[in-house]
Amino acid sequence: MVIKTNLKFNNPFIALKHKNYRYYWLGMCVSLIGTWMQNIAQPWLAYNLTNSPFLLSLIGALQFTPMLFFSLIAGVFIDKHNKKKIILLTQSLSLVITFILALLVWAGQVQYWHILVSATALGMVNTLDMPARQAFVIEIAGKADLMNAIALNSAVFNAARVIGPALAGIIMEYAGIAFCFLFNSISFAAVIISLLLIKPLTAQSKPKKNAKVLTDIKEGLKYIYKHDILLNSILLMAIIGTFAMNFNVLVPVFAKEILKQKETGFGFLMSFMGIGSFIGALFIASISKPGPNKRFFNILPVAIAIFLIITGITRIYLITGLCLALTGFFFISFSSTVNSTMQLNSKDEYRGRVMSIYSLVFAGSTPLGNLYAGAFTDHFGARTGFGACGAIIILLLIPIYIKAFNKRSRRSINT
Repeated sequence: MVIKTNLKFNNPFIALKHKNYRYYWLGMCVSLIGTWMQNIAQPWLAYNLTNSPFLLSLIGALQFTPMLFFSLIAGVFIDKHNKKKIILLTQSLSLVITFILALLVWAGQVQYWHILVSATALGMVNTLDMPARQAFVIEIAGKADLMNAIALNSAVFNAARVIGPALAGIIMEYAGIAFCFLFNSISFAAVIISLLLIKPLTAQSKPKKNAKVLTDIKEGLKYIYKHDILLNSILLMAIIGTFAMNFNVLVPVFAKEILKQKETGFGFLMSFMGIGSFIGALFIASISKPGPNKRFFNILPVAIAIFLIITGITRIYLITGLCLALTGFFFISFSSTVNSTMQLNSKDEYRGRVMSIYSLVFAGSTPLGNLYAGAFTDHFGARTGFGACGAIIILLLIPIYIKAFNKRSRRSINT
């Protein structure tokens, strides 16, 4: 596939013409608001229980550790089984796990270790859920509208990132933090109902008979390694996924210690990032018809790193919010482009494994980044935490860009 470099705008909501995708998208609209309410409530609760940035980062680390170790196995399982049934299972388990945590918080019995166990359990479920949902999109939206559907998924994710934190901040301050966890639990039912209404457009390809798990994993890794576009996408996403995805560690501490904010201020600060991310997702949806844009693919990681560093030196609440909004814009533009690039360049029989590796580097590497950001924040403060994340991204991008430049130079000489 040739990646386009010119911009052509199109209807940003074109994928909603597919009834199956429309059901799924509406279910996600409800569920993701609940998810973001818990994403705000959980680190705030943990930090107030422990008053430790490192223990806060440990929750994020444990939540994503299962993905780090089991993503490759999950990809093989997804390629061999019905994706719709897998997602029904994972959403049902998520409902149960979050409901138990809501009850503990409601009863006033919640302890730090309860949050650790809940986060780990959700991490195990998400190890299967995330790549299954990524690979399922093409079955309900079709290949022609895949990039638009991925961008719309990001749009609703980040619309929820605006609404969820704002609601969570208000609810935590005036009604109690337990309501955030309860709403998230109930919201999973929306996705379950939408899935029951869906009939996938494409039949799932039949897997090889008697293939061993390790053999299938090896084949998936070889497939990515042999295709430069997939390999480069994975490398860049690994860097950004590890060191840019640490807002659950950095922002609560920055809001409380540097900006002197309470729950509502923290919630609205995260909403700034959601607004930027939402705009970025709509922007990508608007230019999705020609395919992924190569210029953005290479420029966006640098922009993310720069704004992480700038965020760390801000002192005024509004300016911090604007910096987070710009970081969100660039991050979602980048992740949507990488996601589309990988799916459009993968064969059907490998898509589950390819997207499991995408999930691995997108979220599975978060434990390393959380611990890295948490350690810097714990010893040197939240400002240094932001700066350290931005700086290491730039350092790791340099050899990748040098290698790509040298490769292009050799090609131009040969031609």
